[in-house]
Amino acid sequence: MSPAAAQAVMALNGSRPGRYLLEIFKVWSVIAGAIGLAVWSGHWWASVIAIVVVATRQNCLGLLVHEQTHLGFGGRSGDQAFASRYGDWVCNLLCAYPLLVLSVEGYAKVHLTHHSNYFNESDPDYQRKSGDEWAFPKSGGELFKLFLGDLLGLNTLKLIKGKKAAPGQAVSFERRGQVPKWLRPAFLLALVAVLTYFHVWGYFLLYWFLPLMVGLPAIVRWGAICEHEYNRLNADMLASTPIIIQPWWERLLMPMLNFGMHAYHHLWPGISFSRLGEVHAIFQREGLVHEDRIFHGSAQYLRFLLGRPHGQAAGNQPGMMPDQQTS
Repeated sequence: MSPAAAQAVMALNGSRPGRYLLEIFKVWSVIAGAIGLAVWSGHWWASVIAIVVVATRQNCLGLLVHEQTHLGFGGRSGDQAFASRYGDWVCNLLCAYPLLVLSVEGYAKVHLTHHSNYFNESDPDYQRKSGDEWAFPKSGGELFKLFLGDLLGLNTLKLIKGKKAAPGQAVSFERRGQVPKWLRPAFLLALVAVLTYFHVWGYFLLYWFLPLMVGLPAIVRWGAICEHEYNRLNADMLASTPIIIQPWWERLLMPMLNFGMHAYHHLWPGISFSRLGEVHAIFQREGLVHEDRIFHGSAQYLRFLLGRPHGQAAGNQPGMMPDQQTS
């Protein structure tokens, strides 16, 4: 990369609170609209559509928690270990706590350790995503069984545990008391009070809790499959991380907030998700992108995973980021 291009990339570092808050507003607007239309319609198919839409936007809330872990809303630029106190407050109240089992500070312990110990034996992501469940290629039937388990709620508890540090697990980063311990109980008590006062527990269970328990785990699994190729101890990050660019209709139906450009996120975790497309454009101008190794949409990546000959590493196949030697 030329010095000018490197400088252009570094200039993209830093939180973008306005863009972050806009994304939160968009997510909650879609959720409110989907539930409101389903209730107004009264048809079962409208409820099914609402449940699916809500699950996709719950995933967006989780991705915004991931963003705040890297100071998406506020904090000192480049300082991953400590976030702005009120940035964490806002993210917890509007993104993490509504998911009931998540918090910025809890997720940061796991996720930032993953960044600092990428695919070595201390990486919690490597530890919990190793084995046959995460091995590819798979047959379509094997993959269907995994997603069916998610949709039946059989894997929800495992997903929840994976977002928190296990007892005795070494972690590399700690949020230092930025969020008071009373904030989450106060949020949950307020939620219970509102649901009880307005007699809307039924709507909550149908349109929020149900997608949270059965729809979201399937979406999170797909996001994880698209994130890295697992079962590769001490893997090179670029050789084990695909670049997946969503077409406009996929961004509309199941937005992933540029999570498919995850290799760039690992290279520069201080750059907002909203600017990763600019990083990709810089790489293209510098001739550092093998265009035949880019996936355009989840369907293309799924076909690749299911059709790859057994035993070949994804990093050696068209569609993946080239490894460090070739880039």
